[in-house]
Amino acid sequence: MTFPAPTTALALDGEDPRTDLKDVAAFSHTETPVNAKNVTLEEYLHYASITRSEEKEANARYRAAKGPHTWQNIVQDHFSRGSGGDALQNSAAGQTRPDHGAIEAEWKNASRAVRTAGWGSAFYLIATDVLGPSQTPWSFSQLGYGPGFALYTVFGVLSGCSGLILWRLFIQLDSDRYPMRNFADIFYRIFGAGMKHFVNIAQAVQLIAVLGFLILLNGQGISQMAYGPSNSYPGICFVACLVIFTVAGFAIGQIRTLQKYSWLANLAVFLNLLVVFIVMGLAANYAPNYNAVMATFGPQWEPGPIVTFAGTPPDGFATGGTGFVATVNGVNQALLCYGGAALFVFFLAEMRHPMDFWKSILCAQILIYVIYIVFGMVVYHYHGQYTYAPAVQGVSDYKWQTALNVMNLIMGLIACGLFGNIGVKIVYIEVFEKLMQFPPMHTPRGRVWWALLSPAYWVLGFILAAAIPQFPLVSGLIGAIFGVGFTYILPALAALGFRLRRDAMLEETERFDPATGAVNYVDAGIRRVAWGFMKRPVLNLALLVYFLGGLVTCGLGCYAAIIQLMGAFSSGVATSFTCDSPV
Repeated sequence: MTFPAPTTALALDGEDPRTDLKDVAAFSHTETPVNAKNVTLEEYLHYASITRSEEKEANARYRAAKGPHTWQNIVQDHFSRGSGGDALQNSAAGQTRPDHGAIEAEWKNASRAVRTAGWGSAFYLIATDVLGPSQTPWSFSQLGYGPGFALYTVFGVLSGCSGLILWRLFIQLDSDRYPMRNFADIFYRIFGAGMKHFVNIAQAVQLIAVLGFLILLNGQGISQMAYGPSNSYPGICFVACLVIFTVAGFAIGQIRTLQKYSWLANLAVFLNLLVVFIVMGLAANYAPNYNAVMATFGPQWEPGPIVTFAGTPPDGFATGGTGFVATVNGVNQALLCYGGAALFVFFLAEMRHPMDFWKSILCAQILIYVIYIVFGMVVYHYHGQYTYAPAVQGVSDYKWQTALNVMNLIMGLIACGLFGNIGVKIVYIEVFEKLMQFPPMHTPRGRVWWALLSPAYWVLGFILAAAIPQFPLVSGLIGAIFGVGFTYILPALAALGFRLRRDAMLEETERFDPATGAVNYVDAGIRRVAWGFMKRPVLNLALLVYFLGGLVTCGLGCYAAIIQLMGAFSSGVATSFTCDSPV
């Protein structure tokens, strides 16, 4: 997972319709035009089936209007946003906040206005969201060629399955009447408000962790540039490097409009790919950055013969620990690299024809998988046990190292600017406004609270970065908690809960009545759950195993990362709020 992505992806096509247009924001964050608390799962399913049918007809008309399927028309269709942008502006300009008396046509027009992206655009968004190869070579150095290849393959397939799970849930629960806008909406419709609040709070915590990760990553880059080749320059206190980037990111984050960031977001994606190819070339021609490895993992990693392993490296050849701990820390990076499924609902919510999303997932997963395998193996082949994370800071030539750090700083500042527009807004709208009853963000009181929340958000990110200056292990811990949680555990839980409820329905006697909105249930409780489980026992058992496997993986990943962090602090290699640079 690339950490700038959680906000980059939402800004690629101009202003964010969820936050910058007040009336559309009201639409997007209002669950339904009626009292959502009274909506049953059967009603969600009923209106979703109607919407999918209408979308199929509309897509057929759209393709017919585009003319014959020439290559030019296919490319323009799949990677354009259609004509929905004008509809969005006109809708936003003329409507007021929808209330309980809003007519169905107004809600349908408002919903369709933001659904303009083709499956090609969704492919680009997924690639932007998930692709983050900077930790991949280090992961291979902890696992070896064989286990690394196997695990990246397995996790790639499983993350693709999770994406397809979320796609199927969206298809069956989203409608023009009850539009789905974010990841937590899935859990609201299946499990209720309590689970939705839990997911939103977890996402808020994830945003803080990701911000701390960005500050640490780019603070290390500034420190590395300040010390010069072979530490020949006086350098800058490491905490000061973190402060410099935090202040710069906070300043850029105060820009409220996202429209100006769209081309910058595109630039960040291509810079990411450019960095991958440059690092592979440099790894083949320059020695590893021994100074960075020794500064992070201890003086025992002094220069020596470079060794690689087909299987799991023996003790003394893995910087992430010894034995089981080193292996699990390598697994954490693989899990982190495929994170990002929590944003798939945002992408689906903007698609003109969401049924095509499977094409986006398939193409994106193949691209991401190939880049991970090739990049990880090539760098590990040349740098062996001295492979470093992030990979750009494992380059020993100072000129190239500086150029790559500058590219990373550009991408980091773009990400931070977008975090100021989207990240904090998600925290405010989904947690403070909805859960804690704060005033809407566009009101005068809401702006005051926003002004107070934004610096607090950055301060928390800075504290996290300065308190745990161990980049590979911090990223592993984030991968174990949030990468596994949002990409594997929660999708499996949602799919299992949905199937238990849907398969327990009796079509003959428990039909939803659109006229009255009523559903007459025959039974309830454990008996109903058991009946739903036994309807498709093999599939439901597989989902249960998938869910439990995710929990075990999360627990083991957290254990390994924490054990190694404790070892780093106890040995004196890592020190909180220190002037000594970890690179």
